[in-house]
Amino acid sequence: MSVEHFDFIGAVDTYFDQAAAHTKINKGILEQIKACNSVYYMKFPVKIGNDYKVVEAYRAQHSHHRMPTKGGIRYSEHASQEEVMALAALMTYKCALVDVPFGGAKGGIKINPRNFTEGQLQRVTRRYAFELAKKNFIGPGIDVPAPDMGTGAREMSWIMDTYVSFNPGENAIGCVTGKPVTQGGVRGRTEATGRGVYYGLKEICSYEKDMKELGLEPGLEGKKVIVQGFGNVGYYAAEIIHDNGGIIVGVAEYEGAIYNPEGLDPRAVLKHRKETGSILNYGNGAKDIKDSLSCLEQPCDILIPAAIEGVITKKNASKIKAKIIGEAANGPVSPEGAKILTKRGIMVVPDMYLNAGGVTVSYFEWLKNLSHVRFGRMNKRFNQASFQNILGVVEDFTGRTLTDKEKEAVTHGGDEIDIVNSGLEETMIGAYAQIREQLKRARNVHDLRTAAFMVSIKKVASAYENLGVFP
Repeated sequence: MSVEHFDFIGAVDTYFDQAAAHTKINKGILEQIKACNSVYYMKFPVKIGNDYKVVEAYRAQHSHHRMPTKGGIRYSEHASQEEVMALAALMTYKCALVDVPFGGAKGGIKINPRNFTEGQLQRVTRRYAFELAKKNFIGPGIDVPAPDMGTGAREMSWIMDTYVSFNPGENAIGCVTGKPVTQGGVRGRTEATGRGVYYGLKEICSYEKDMKELGLEPGLEGKKVIVQGFGNVGYYAAEIIHDNGGIIVGVAEYEGAIYNPEGLDPRAVLKHRKETGSILNYGNGAKDIKDSLSCLEQPCDILIPAAIEGVITKKNASKIKAKIIGEAANGPVSPEGAKILTKRGIMVVPDMYLNAGGVTVSYFEWLKNLSHVRFGRMNKRFNQASFQNILGVVEDFTGRTLTDKEKEAVTHGGDEIDIVNSGLEETMIGAYAQIREQLKRARNVHDLRTAAFMVSIKKVASAYENLGVFP
């Protein structure tokens, strides 16, 4: 899969400027919001076998209008200072949009994790965490990392352990989110971003008037969907959409793509890839597409780029056949590509909204760590008993006795996963309502991204003004 050079930070700044032009916010405040407050660039040696490798790494804190700052850490040989600065800026706007009280941050280590053993990755990760702690770039009230491309719960547990060894305290495990549940993580975090993509698209497709303008019927059920990127975000988005009536017709990865207009089973595709190392040659009526980017141009209702930035540009935007593009990845559509798509009447659902599920559930995990109480522990049994009492009254009144399965469905008290998913769904519904309302009220604004940026900019500006930064 070949992607042309993409000026990520330039794209984020362009989107910001386009939205800021529609506000009446003081230029000085806009300049402060746009600027990246702090960047830590580091190089450190790590022993690999009998040799030493000098590793290049970064951590950017874009905005301190809310503390702590929040953002993932990605392991990629393409990681750069400009990339983490752009991603940190997006985190600022994303957190503001979904009312998560964090400033934006992001980190990156310039390695290909596939080229390292688990032991070597652990040494790299722990040294990176040590460097962050040494410069006060990590802490439950300072800066809270999370998983991103190339990282997961394992890496987060290493970071937490390293931080806690130097900074013991009752809230120390809140220094990072995305941890294993056994180490203070929260249930539902692994699939949170993909589930947020589903909740967001479900809400968007619920508006009959909006769908009619796109030539679609309301509802996500029956919509044909292509997912580009079958990692953590793309897979769970595909799986949950599939389970709720959507039809996954295409899956694209770096080794190629498969397409079947009759539909694909995401679980079976993942199993095939684990067994063979590739999604290609899946069979079951699916055709192979060697150039995975060309899969984006296949017929579908919804296209979900869930891998890397800059996959839809002015070169291929005119070939896209989808009616809705859901940006599950960060920055998958360039500004030039977005203009072409908007002119063609294609709805682009911006990344700062659609992939906010991860940071939303990270916020829940952080709250759990600070409160030291598992969600549902204090009220699950009380709610269950209350529901049982109500059910008993209804049964007595109607003369009907429900089956044990029906009783369980009615009286089930909320477990942690239920509460987390409910909170995530409410967050996605509420945020989209704000974006849609802003789009309706703003003059000469015709796309969801500009409306979303306007909502975020106003919130961040209000925070700066209330802090008295500009007397």
